[in-house]
Order: sequence, then structure tokens, then C-alpha cells
Amino acid sequence: MNLALWICAGLLATVALAGGITKTFVPREKLAAAPGGAWTADVSAGFLKTLGVLEILAAAGLILPAVLDIAPVMVPVTAVCWVVLMLGAIVTHLRQGERFTVVLNLTYLTLAVFVAWGRFGPESFIG
Repeated sequence: MNLALWICAGLLATVALAGGITKTFVPREKLAAAPGGAWTADVSAGFLKTLGVLEILAAAGLILPAVLDIAPVMVPVTAVCWVVLMLGAIVTHLRQGERFTVVLNLTYLTLAVFVAWGRFGPESFIG
């Protein structure tokens, strides 16, 4: 189970890092033209960049605390935060009618719930 949790956390971190870098450094107009990116036209560039930085921090929070053994409780805390982020993403993409993106968000949400449950519970870094 520990291996499965590491794999899920690694996948989520990869998704978070890629999305964060994209939202932080790619112009909003270019993102709005991309598949699944129509929602970016409705938000400010500052909001988009803030979201991107939060996703980069989430990528770090899913991996680094456990690897460095510094506050490893932050891994499941970050996973819970990712769940909240995915709930917002699901609502946003449903409003845009982007069904495929919603399915991806539900997948990421499920992985984050698994990581949070596993790291708070049976495979906890705490104790």
C-alpha cells in the first residue's frame, strides 16, 4: 500500500507541477484557446498566476515533506487541499460544459482522497 500511495502522490505532484507551471508562465490568452482552457478567459491574470503558484506548492507538498522527513504530516494535508481545489475545478469545468476535463478532475480528486486517507490512516508518516 505504501508503494501505491507514493505512486499516487507522484502522479498528483506531476499533474500539479505541470498545471502550475502552465498557469504561472503561459499567457492567459493562449491558455483560453487551449482545450479545457476556456474558463481562463473569465478570470484575471493575477488569479490565474496565483492558482499556478498554489499548484506548484501542492506539487512540492505532496512529495518533499516525506522525502526530507520534515513535517511529513503536510503530505496528507496537501492532499486534502488538492481535494478542495479539484472540487472547485469540477464546478468550473461543469459550468463550461467541459465533460472530459471534469472526468480528469474526478480522477485527480479520487487519487488525492486515497493519498489523504492512506497517509492520515494505515500508512501514516506520523508516529
